[in-house]
Amino acid sequence: MKIAFILFDGITFLDFAGFYDVIYRLGQFEIGKDLSWNICAASEEVKDELGFTVKAGKVLPELSEYDMVFVPGGMGTRKLRYDEAFVLWIAGAYNVPYKVSVCTGSLLLGAAGLLEGKKATTHPFAYELLKPYCEEVVETRIVHDGNVITGGGVSTSIDLGLYLISHLAGEGAMNSVKEQIDYPYEMQGIARI
Repeated sequence: MKIAFILFDGITFLDFAGFYDVIYRLGQFEIGKDLSWNICAASEEVKDELGFTVKAGKVLPELSEYDMVFVPGGMGTRKLRYDEAFVLWIAGAYNVPYKVSVCTGSLLLGAAGLLEGKKATTHPFAYELLKPYCEEVVETRIVHDGNVITGGGVSTSIDLGLYLISHLAGEGAMNSVKEQIDYPYEMQGIARI
């Protein structure tokens, strides 16, 4: 499995880091034996909402070559959803088997047309912003509708990673990862469509 992690200026870094720290552990299990990933962006460096700078490994790669595309959120999504070149790049993930977002990353999936006919979620403060882009906004933490999986607010990034570990490698794998990261909480608010 090859994953594209999408970064951009104005990202909420925990949206990315929470999911990344969990999902890379998929490589411990049979389904993830060929796991690889790229940190992808529209420029060589991006800054989060607080000024933290991250270097991208790939600049505007062809997203159709990935098995999973993950889009985090952050205040930068509000402006980027109107950036035609950026949205067109994200739209290149149309045939990717797993399109995943957390927080307001779903606004970017939506702006790229990837939520048409789908139920989705986002940060609770952004439910109204998401409505024009999907069939229905489900006010919960994780929504899995076909090949699109969206997560709610920032802390949901960890639950979303665990959910995908469970979905791809089984509940035993998920429990193993929870133990590794000392995560004592039970996931809640999952809507599988």
